[in-house]
Amino acid sequence: MRQPPHVCSACGASSPRWTGRCATCGEWNTLVESRPERVAVPTVDASVPIPLAEVLAADAPATPTGIGELDRVLAGGFVPSSVTLLGGEPGIGKSTLVLQALAGVAASGRRALLVAAEESAAQVRQRAERLGPLPSELWLVAEHRLPAIEEVVRALRPAVVAVDSIQTVFEPERNGSPGSLVQVREAGGRLVRLAKADGPVVLLVGHVTKDGAIAGPRVLEHLVDTVLSFEGERHHALRLLRALKHRFGPTGELGLFSMDPDGLAPVGDPSSLLLTDRRRGIPGSVVVAAMEGRRPLLVEVQALVSEPVSGPPRRSAQGLDAGRLALILAVLARRVGVELARADIFVSAVGGVRVQEPAADLSLALALASAAAGVALPEDVVAFGEVGLGGEVRQVAQTDRRLAEVARLGFRRAVLPASAPPAPAGIEELRVRGVAEAIDALGLWREQGAGRVTSGGLRALASLGNG
Repeated sequence: MRQPPHVCSACGASSPRWTGRCATCGEWNTLVESRPERVAVPTVDASVPIPLAEVLAADAPATPTGIGELDRVLAGGFVPSSVTLLGGEPGIGKSTLVLQALAGVAASGRRALLVAAEESAAQVRQRAERLGPLPSELWLVAEHRLPAIEEVVRALRPAVVAVDSIQTVFEPERNGSPGSLVQVREAGGRLVRLAKADGPVVLLVGHVTKDGAIAGPRVLEHLVDTVLSFEGERHHALRLLRALKHRFGPTGELGLFSMDPDGLAPVGDPSSLLLTDRRRGIPGSVVVAAMEGRRPLLVEVQALVSEPVSGPPRRSAQGLDAGRLALILAVLARRVGVELARADIFVSAVGGVRVQEPAADLSLALALASAAAGVALPEDVVAFGEVGLGGEVRQVAQTDRRLAEVARLGFRRAVLPASAPPAPAGIEELRVRGVAEAIDALGLWREQGAGRVTSGGLRALASLGNG
């Protein structure tokens, strides 16, 4: 006779037999026998198939939040009966963004409810007072029991309800502590059904794990209609809001905010903000025209090459892909002759922005070569392009949007792939087929009388790696 499986009450993992310790989470004495309940399946009438062209499209207007950058990412605002999951690291500003969004909904005359499952009512009130006037339709309940939350929502009937956070909500009748897979799955499923049945917009706030994934079961991301990611560096003011999943619009939009003492302020011109403190004439500094979704950003990429103090050479990439850094160093060594194997390498995307796309390859290669040679690039140069293993420079997507942003901010020269579309009027193009060709451009654009630096000259200057 087959034995019933055992389920861990802490993490929800199943085991074919009982053991003293859960093999998944490592907790002791948490495996309990799980016997499936016999549920009577009601007889229902099958749905009648009809042609897709005859299905009536939903015509429910979105509810604007009053925050332009959030409404941009949501393609207009919250859709009725939708469920949105907002994820981000602790302290990044998720609770502030949610409170501002609810205040915007309440200011338009629609009732909004905040379920504070982590903080007390007094703590939420203290934060809300820093954000501005409190609308009369903004309601608050400090509760983390799932049945009580459902009862409050049905009684108050808000247009938007936010639960902060889903990891602290629990069902007393279920096994497992708050935040376990069993509890998060139960709370998420019940709140999704509540939204679909009663019609309120449900906004769930979730924490993320060390690798950046939203904590809890992956099924939670599949249940909701929209998954938003709120990112940024704690030591920088810039915050980025992305839609990883959105059933009611595109996922290519990006919202940018600045964390100020009075809350989150929308950033209308992020490129100018990112380049405000840029120093001119410093070797190892290059501006890249990057794309965040469908939004162009000009970001300064910096590189520092130095002799190792002790031990093996260090490699540090902040805001850039460490794998792409290793690739560019290999291409510089094998295809150009700039050998930096024995040097400490530090690269960074300035301003707290993460530039992970291959379009930053060319600017990273130029920054490394510039830092190794001690030769500064002209301040009005922008570079972008993907670098292949053969040292070639390849075209990247949305070149026209990148160049339009370059022209808007007054940059006059652009290093770009040879196959790229034409640049707008007023921009001097330097089309290159390979990294060595691009490095030669450093000498072509030196100040008058300073001489010309070729790839051979860079090879001689970059002596750090050769010891």
